[in-house]
Formats: sequence, structure tokens, C-alpha cells
Amino acid sequence: MDLSNLQPAEGSRQSDNFRRGRGHGSGNGKTAGKGHKGQKARSGAPRPGFEGGQMPLYRRLPKRGFKNRNSKEIVGINVSVLDRFEDGAEVTVATLLESGAITNPKDGVKILGNGEITKKLTVKVDAFSESAKAKIEAAGGTAEVI
Repeated sequence: MDLSNLQPAEGSRQSDNFRRGRGHGSGNGKTAGKGHKGQKARSGAPRPGFEGGQMPLYRRLPKRGFKNRNSKEIVGINVSVLDRFEDGAEVTVATLLESGAITNPKDGVKILGNGEITKKLTVKVDAFSESAKAKIEAAGGTAEVI
């Protein structure tokens, strides 16, 4: 990657040859898509979120702490829940949803090690705790990360 082969992301650029205000036959003439009069029809219209000098909503609401936009919401279930499946069954996120063990998988499912498992199962989910993996394998099953 160097400066000679930089280009904008696919779909990020739009054609700039759309001519506004060139007569009503063009489909975008007269007011050129700005409606009739008013502040937003003129140049120098206010920025998004501006409420005419009133304290804007994003400043009126209280803010506390830090919300990481990259965090994932992982649903955790214990190995004791897996005992509801038949011996030798394959347990996936879809089968967990079907059985009612989870309701909304969000960003992934993790099996935690609380409780006991007596059946030999093939478990395919996003993550396992060390103790959960050990318990599943001790019961004769397999724990696969998808």
C-alpha cells in the first residue's frame, strides 16, 4: 500500500454530476430540493442537532461512564443446562434456541462450567470456559469452537 494506489471505499463516492436548480423539467428545479423559504432553504443552515439556541437534547441528557462500541454481548449458559439434550446429540446455537435454553444469542454463546453433565454431547458454540470444556470431554463428548 502506498500513496499511488489509494482510492475511496467501494460505494462511498456518489456521482457529482447531478445538476440541481435547472428547471422543473429536470425533476429538481425551482427550489432545488430545499422546499420554500425558511432557514434550511438558505445557505449557512445550522449543523445537525442544533435546536435554535435551546440546550440540545444530547447535552441535556446525563452521561456517565464509558460505553465501548466494540464490546460484544456474549450469552453464558452452564453445562448443567446441556443435560436436557439426548445422549449423543449435537448441540449448536440453533438447537439451544429451539430448546429454550437461550432466547437471544446476541453476539455469541459461551458454555460455563457450573453444574454437572452426564451425557456424551458434541457441543459447537462460540466459546468455552476451561472447566466447561474439561467437563464435556470427561463425559465423553467434544467441545468445538465455531
